[in-house]
Formats: sequence, C-alpha cells, structure tokens
Amino acid sequence: MLKLIKKISRKAGLPPGELVHVGEKKVDAVRVTLMKYDKDNLEEEIVPKPDRLPAVIDGSMVNWVTVHGLHQVGIIEEIGKRFDIHRLVLEDIVNAGHRPKIDYYPDYLFFLMNSFQLSDGDGDIKSEQISIVLKPDMVLTFMEGEDDISHIIRSRLRECRGRIREEKADYLVYVILDTIVDHYFVAIDRMNEMIENLEEELVTHPTPRTLKDINHFKREIISMRKSMWPLREILSSLLREKTGFIQDSTIPYLKDVYDHIVQVIDIISSIQDMLSGMLDIYLSSLSNRMNEIMKVLTIIATIFIPLTFLAGLYGMNFKYMPELEWRYGYFAVLSIMTLVGISMVIYFKLKRWL
Repeated sequence: MLKLIKKISRKAGLPPGELVHVGEKKVDAVRVTLMKYDKDNLEEEIVPKPDRLPAVIDGSMVNWVTVHGLHQVGIIEEIGKRFDIHRLVLEDIVNAGHRPKIDYYPDYLFFLMNSFQLSDGDGDIKSEQISIVLKPDMVLTFMEGEDDISHIIRSRLRECRGRIREEKADYLVYVILDTIVDHYFVAIDRMNEMIENLEEELVTHPTPRTLKDINHFKREIISMRKSMWPLREILSSLLREKTGFIQDSTIPYLKDVYDHIVQVIDIISSIQDMLSGMLDIYLSSLSNRMNEIMKVLTIIATIFIPLTFLAGLYGMNFKYMPELEWRYGYFAVLSIMTLVGISMVIYFKLKRWL
C-alpha cells in the first residue's frame, strides 16, 4: 500500500487526463487480442498495432478487445483515440489500485473493479484491476496481466458453453462480472480453510507467529472488503439506471450477481468477526499462560520461604548456639526442611492450587 501511495504521488501537479501508469508491471509487453463471435462464428487474433483495431472490428458480431498490460500508456492512449474514450477514463484505467466505480457516458459505460486470487502457501491476496468499456457491439477490457478470468471466458466462448454466443455485448459484461465474483468465492473459501487451521493452532499451541498470521489475514480481509462494497453499489446503480446499453433480458442475471456480492460481503463480515474473536482468544490464552507460569513460580517461592528462613537462622555466626554443637544437628535441620516442603506441597494439593 505504501508503495502504491508513493507511485500515486508522482501524479501530483499534473493536469487532469495525464496518463501515468500507477502499479506493478505484470507483463513484459502489452498484448492486444480481439475475439469476434456470434451464434455460428468465432474468430480470434492478436492485434500487433492498436491503430488496426477499427479496421478489424465487425459490427455484425460481438467484438471483445482485451489489453493485457497497462504500463505502456502510449498503446492505451492510442486505443482511447480510436474508440473515442475520454481521457479521464484512460487515466483511471492506467491507475491501478483505483476504487471500483462505474461511469455513464453517452456512447459507452465504463466499469472499474478488482479481481482477487489467493496465493499458495502464505495466504497473500493478489489483486488485479480490470477495466471494462461497454459499447453497443463491443467490449474492451484492460487488465494488468494475464488474468485467469479472461482465459476462463475464452474457453467458454470456444466451446460454446451456455448462451454467451447467442447474446449481445452486455451479456459478455455480465459473464465477466460473474466470473470475477466467482473468483471471490474461491479466494474466500481457501482463506477460510487457512483461518480454520490457524484457529486449531490458536487453541492448541499459540505462538507469536499465530498473532502475526491473524493480523495478516485481518489486513487481507479489510482490503477485500474495500473492493466489495463499491462493487455492490456499482451493480445497484446499474440495475436502477436505464442506460440503453443493458438489455432487459440481462437484468435478471445482473440481479443474480448482485445477490452473490451481498453473500460475499456477509461472509467477509463473518470472517472479520471471527478474526477479531481469535485475536481476543490469543490475548486471553497468552494471559492465562502467563498466569500459570506466575502461579508455578509463586508456589515454588512460597515453599522455599520457610526453608530459606531455617537456612538463614542456622547460618548465623553466633558462638553460643546449642544445635551447632550437636552431632546430628545438620541432619535434623535437613529433615525439618524436607518435612516442611512436603507439608506445603500437600496443602497446596488439597487447596487445588497445584
């Protein structure tokens, strides 16, 4: 987050619409692909130069243009010119880490959201910004890298699964939104498994590493929650507004995505409450463990108090102490000290202090 803020600060003082890439470079070179389809036909190609895009667009088919990589702002700017995309929209596209949003323009709709994937092993959330421009017969998506979402949707198009090939461009946007939300469920499910394992560790043998993991998951959950709430607002706004870009037949599907988002937010809230409870359990467990340690040390000190008294009493250097001259005095004092120690241990047992 601090690195992202530092990169955003580079834009200070620049005029609105100035394109400056903010975020990580996730691919070596920007790649532009085009997929055209209808019910009976499907064509795919890699577009070597953005200026060729208008010539290869087929208005009788649904055209899906995907840009992988945002760091070469010249390519993004060229695509924006070819399709009359506002410079403020292009600025948001290259500004990775932006808050999810939706903007309404006369010729298109602009969506900006984040996808999440849970990395293996360490439980880190990998976030990737996805920007979508919806036109009547075209969808442009801008991704930071080679996201799994685009591969999944391309496979569905190639295999002609579902009704995606029979619908218009707005249905493709629904499919993208639905796939993003499905990935939320996958990430949350894996995170929930890791938190359950952490909970078992918390109950059996909590360590400072346990506290570190709890705080780590709390940060990741907060990060996801910040992206979930705006997405809920986006879908709610999209269902209310009559823009002409969304067909009535697609509205029920968008409502289903909205319901899934609400469900995801509820699950995240539950996980957040669980992590807060685990933090309280850790602190209580640590306090109880410290109390047990102090209890043992107190009992040991209590047992040795009378023994120390006896040792100190007969350690005094007085000349006239009758016991010092007694042949068995040393063994008698040891016996008394042993008897006192055993008696105190038995007393503590009876009181259930041990």
